[in-house]
Amino acid sequence: MEIKVEELTAVDKEIRIEATREDLAEKFDKAYKKYRSQIQMPGFRPGKTPMGIVKKRFGKEIELDEINSYVQEVYEKQIVPEYEPVGETEMSGFSWEDDRLEVTFKVGVKPEFDLAELEKLTVDKMVHDVTDKEVEEEITRSLERQGNWVEKEGEITAECRVTVDAVSLDKDGNPVEEEKDEDQKLDLRQDSAKDFKENLLGKKAGDSVVMELGEGDEKDRFEMRVKKVELMNSAELSDEFALQQSGGEAKNVDEFKSFIKSQMQDYYDQSSEDLFRQAAIDALTEAHDFSLPEVLVKQVLNSYVEYAKQQSGGELPEGFDAEGYKEKMKDQAVREGKWAFISQKLQDTFEDIEIKPEDIDTYIKGEAAKYGATSEQLKSYYAQNPSMLENMRTAIRENKVFVKLAEVVELNELSKEEFRKKREELDNKE
Repeated sequence: MEIKVEELTAVDKEIRIEATREDLAEKFDKAYKKYRSQIQMPGFRPGKTPMGIVKKRFGKEIELDEINSYVQEVYEKQIVPEYEPVGETEMSGFSWEDDRLEVTFKVGVKPEFDLAELEKLTVDKMVHDVTDKEVEEEITRSLERQGNWVEKEGEITAECRVTVDAVSLDKDGNPVEEEKDEDQKLDLRQDSAKDFKENLLGKKAGDSVVMELGEGDEKDRFEMRVKKVELMNSAELSDEFALQQSGGEAKNVDEFKSFIKSQMQDYYDQSSEDLFRQAAIDALTEAHDFSLPEVLVKQVLNSYVEYAKQQSGGELPEGFDAEGYKEKMKDQAVREGKWAFISQKLQDTFEDIEIKPEDIDTYIKGEAAKYGATSEQLKSYYAQNPSMLENMRTAIRENKVFVKLAEVVELNELSKEEFRKKREELDNKE
């Protein structure tokens, strides 16, 4: 038996196993004897069927099973320890002819690279302290969610919600009744209703307005028929409201304002952490130039397609272009694959990255709160699902990596507006 290796790239290898019948003879003999002892054929006592008949009737299947077992054994005992494949190894060739076996694998190996100088990397971080004005705006929204719209007479103002029928107009300005969108509700306080507000202010229920939206050939002309005008009747801000909306944590209005501010700050702090992670991954994958094994990239792309299938109830939508989708997602797959290796190297480099019992307790408490379970219930679940336990340990290690990164890299602190604008500019470039 021989194992031959061809270097396709720095991270891709083609490994060929070559063997002869002589190499497999012992396995074949044992298999034939075992099978003969179990077989029952008419005219022969159990286990006494002539070996020639066994080989003639069942030889092909028996030998193929043993060949597959032999290949698996060689792969696990010789190829895996020597080359430590990453990704799903791909069998690209299999031949058993003229008593000669030839099996070809495409194998990915771990890329070799040095960590970039982390101190020289700059990573954006959103920093935002919730203002009293934002708290008041959020309380206003809470009061409106518990309030109701009340129909009013008279002219439409900027604080109104209007219900309209929108009727398309042909090139001569005549209504196309079959192209009517009935009972559209337009909250004129919203930025999205800006164009409508300009045309509707001062009108009343029963009035009609002709307006145009769009530019050039994309311009649409239609008639807005006002059916109803309403004003928001918000709930009253009271101690009772505060108690109810806070789940009993705020006993009065002042405590409710503090409660809302704390909730909002927690949200922005978590958002800041999540956005920092994405920015750090972007910066680190950009700073490291190394190739990924082809089989690993294929594996990640296949997982994307499988996820799309699960999201569609187990079957891909009709007409779904799987190959086109993979091509579209290739950059993301490469980014994800690169980060997996970078993250592992960071874990090997940073000190104090080991997992302690208190880390597990903290993680479980957080997950339990997220899913509305108790810590004991979640501990029991993890204990019964070893794979989930390993996922938890991986998540904890990565959490520690990001904490360390925030201490090492140069942070470019941006306000939420600056951060959002910069991300939008980057997205537009892509």
